[in-house]
Amino acid sequence: MDAGLPFLYCYLFEQTKSMKRQPELKTIRDHIRYAASRFNEAGLYYGHGTDNAWDEAIMLIMHTLHLPHHLLTETQDANVTKKEQDAILDLVEKRLTQRIPLAYLTNEAWFAGLPFYVDKRVLIPRSSITELILSQFEPWVDASDVNDILDLCTGSGCIAIACAHAFPDALIDASDISKEALAVAKINVLRHEVEDQVQLYESDLFDSLPSKKYDIIVSNPPYVSEEEMAELPAEYHHEPALGLESGKKGLDCVTRMLQKAHTYLRPKGILVVEVGNSETALQEKYLNVPFTWLSFEQSEGGVFVLTTEQLAEYFN
Repeated sequence: MDAGLPFLYCYLFEQTKSMKRQPELKTIRDHIRYAASRFNEAGLYYGHGTDNAWDEAIMLIMHTLHLPHHLLTETQDANVTKKEQDAILDLVEKRLTQRIPLAYLTNEAWFAGLPFYVDKRVLIPRSSITELILSQFEPWVDASDVNDILDLCTGSGCIAIACAHAFPDALIDASDISKEALAVAKINVLRHEVEDQVQLYESDLFDSLPSKKYDIIVSNPPYVSEEEMAELPAEYHHEPALGLESGKKGLDCVTRMLQKAHTYLRPKGILVVEVGNSETALQEKYLNVPFTWLSFEQSEGGVFVLTTEQLAEYFN
């Protein structure tokens, strides 16, 4: 082997890296502007934590630089090193060419003001239910009387963990059919130090849960219909289909949940479920059921509440 080849390989590798570099980009502000322009040019879809190219660029770049977002104003004119630029541009290119959601590139998503580890084993946290948790589900329950909460289809564990923060004296059970999802949920339970409050169960809805009554059952289950699944932007197809699709009309999971929920609720308990765009289909399926559909300040809704009494009357 030619003794000069190793040197040549190293030289070519460095040249390839330098080709990615953009020497005219110097500051954090420059890189945010560059990334946002590229995102807009590519027509990316947003819906996993941001809703526009500028915020997406800020989240990507500040995370890559290991800086909290609230320090952007103080740091935006700071220069970026060559090593940092390589890391930023690598993630920008992956976001552009592979349409990987930002949260999977950074392995972080925020829910109810809390950071969560995420990867492709779980859906990226996003739910209107966050507003309910932060308000302690008022006016539906008296927070001082909430002792036990069940989070069905927990995924990353974000709802269960947010509930643990909102109800520090309550016990929370969290279940999922996916072992892989529960492995991620465990990472987050340990990260937020709520292992004394949150118990994880591998269960297909209620099937393998202990015989127990809850004050609140909350769920963001799979609810995407077959038709909607086929039309989802590319970003969503990086997420596990098990956490999204739920039969022809998106109702398979919630239908099963409705049949048994009342047997797991205390007399003054509530069931809170997000069904997204399947709201109309659910109402058409159960014309006589008095669903209460909630309104939210920062999201479109698609979340209903039913009481123990209502569930027992219509699904007994």
